[in-house]
Amino acid sequence: MVRTMPLLRALLRTARVLRHTPRLSDGLPPDDAVLLDVPDARTAPTLVAAALGDWQPAAALLSAVRANGDWESRDRHVRRLAAFAYARDDWLVRWLADSPRDPDALVVKAELEVRRAWDSPARGERLREIGPLIDAAADRAPRDPVPWRIALDHARGTHATHTAFESLWEQAVRRSPHHYGCHVAALRYLSAQWYGSHRECFDFAEKAAEDALPGSLIKALPVRAAFAQLISGGYSPVHADRIDRATDLAVQLSAGYPAAQPGPAEVRNLTVSVLVRRGRWEAALEQFRLIGPYATSFPWTYFSDDPLGRFLQDRDGVRARLASMTPLRTGPQRGRTDRDRPAAH
Repeated sequence: MVRTMPLLRALLRTARVLRHTPRLSDGLPPDDAVLLDVPDARTAPTLVAAALGDWQPAAALLSAVRANGDWESRDRHVRRLAAFAYARDDWLVRWLADSPRDPDALVVKAELEVRRAWDSPARGERLREIGPLIDAAADRAPRDPVPWRIALDHARGTHATHTAFESLWEQAVRRSPHHYGCHVAALRYLSAQWYGSHRECFDFAEKAAEDALPGSLIKALPVRAAFAQLISGGYSPVHADRIDRATDLAVQLSAGYPAAQPGPAEVRNLTVSVLVRRGRWEAALEQFRLIGPYATSFPWTYFSDDPLGRFLQDRDGVRARLASMTPLRTGPQRGRTDRDRPAAH
């Protein structure tokens, strides 16, 4: 009888998965409806135009958000346009030829060249060469924090001292004290992977989140610090408590945004990844529902060369875990909270 117990448990687990997994798919788009790194409604037409060689819609969009001081949107659009130009930059070359001092063209070019330099075997040398380009983008738009966010990313790659980085940080937050991209750049610099430690990373993230405006994406900084801790391994129960508090804050932030929107998609993808790593299956499933069809490359590229495939794999895994924990003849378990379940290893 003792020998049959493992088989019995396996059979019951399989029966539960088969019975309950379809129900747990409610609210989730089918696999073939999930897309990777979908641009928002304002950026998408500029990319279509750029694909046809027309830079003017991109110029109009970036000029408008610069005039309105919408720095978060401007940063998001610059990143997306630079990512497109990484593979096809003929439209950007034409834009700069027609308007070589245009601040919007210059900031996209600066972002593009930093990305190219980071991927180069000669990273340090390439980054040092493009310093003047970043300076030009900052000079042409004195109120804009985005060139300073690019400068912070650039400084990390050129091994800038803490003093030099702090000087750039001061310039960035002077222009926009609550700019999410600049805070993420600082968090990366302070990470254990670069020039800080997990403690410094968490301390900065938690303080910034505490000072952030309601609904600000800066409140997701602690879950970024948590993710960095998790992928490095070797964390203690004290770290685990800090990770769970950071994740709770990100879950609360996510709940304040509409479901199935590209804007908060990256934060939600990051949050669900941490929830999965911590074995918090019910909260993870809720985040997958809020994500809808908007998968993002980060953080899944840390685990696979196929980020969309890894997203779908983890989504299926969460449903299977919850289904295997649900009794065959009753609804979902109610006696244990999501936080009470053991962490994944």
